[in-house]
Amino acid sequence: MTADLLSVSDLSVSFVTEGGIARVLDAVSLSLRSGEIMGLVGESGCGKTTLARSILGALPPNAQVRGAALSFAGQDLLTLDPREVADRVRGRAITFVPQDPFSAFNPLFTVGDQIMELLRWKSPDRQAGEYGYRRTRRRADRARALAMLRAVHLPDPERLLTKYPHELSGGQRQRVMIAMALLPEPRLVIADEPTTALDVTIQAQILKLLRTLANEHNASVLFTTHDLGTAWEVCDRVTVMYAGQTLETAPIEAFVHRPMVPYTRLLLESLPSRNAALQGIPGDVPSLVSPPSGCRFHPRCPQASDACRADHPATSEPDAGHFVRCHHPQSISMDAAVG
Repeated sequence: MTADLLSVSDLSVSFVTEGGIARVLDAVSLSLRSGEIMGLVGESGCGKTTLARSILGALPPNAQVRGAALSFAGQDLLTLDPREVADRVRGRAITFVPQDPFSAFNPLFTVGDQIMELLRWKSPDRQAGEYGYRRTRRRADRARALAMLRAVHLPDPERLLTKYPHELSGGQRQRVMIAMALLPEPRLVIADEPTTALDVTIQAQILKLLRTLANEHNASVLFTTHDLGTAWEVCDRVTVMYAGQTLETAPIEAFVHRPMVPYTRLLLESLPSRNAALQGIPGDVPSLVSPPSGCRFHPRCPQASDACRADHPATSEPDAGHFVRCHHPQSISMDAAVG
């Protein structure tokens, strides 16, 4: 069994808002093994991006974090010195591919300037306490950048470095963002819905590229998405979130064909099918300022009981490697058209 690279245990995050305290993450637990791609799926607003930013240590000042542990490579990021997280972890051991490849760039600087500024501080060759930029390291970093741009299939990388972000297409910008995420030689890449802003053809290319580069560079990937078809294409395992709670984690085949949690089954049944009418999930996503007690899905769940309304269930493992937080898990075979 491969050791866990990342382990999140009972993490809760709240935000102080004008309407009250929004409990965005509620006792979230998740693990990610070395070398795997984990999909984090759920409806918009379920907490996927907040969880990603919690792992990065990049939450806004109004966030209130409570949790048992957030362990990465054997170190608890919640108790680690923030300066050490900024220097050795964020942007180096853990990197980030944003959802919008255009707003992530500074429009006033060339792509090359922004890549080299990243490498000045996050290059694998940078030594601890080094604040200058030695000429020899700068040359090596530039060669590293050109090689990575070629690896993500961007033609004429020398010329591309001289361009401004607006001169690139959406697919090119996203490829540059993936290259920048891999340049520090991270152990974990967090990709936050990286294909949402792209057309379908480019999406397929980016997904294939992400998996290939992750394998070649032995990097783990936490891939957040609301698109179950995308998760099927690229992920080894999937964790399902709903309204700030994690409900199910399973290998991709079990997630698609043998889901155990009612919410997961309803998600899969809501996918378009040639043989059935389009259907949604009855009810509405609850407010995170005044969320339901217990399992937050219980107001919409056809199997809800008094236990569901009273208590958030503990994690159980009905099948090997298949974890659920549900009072009434059932293994039901289904044929979900996610491909």
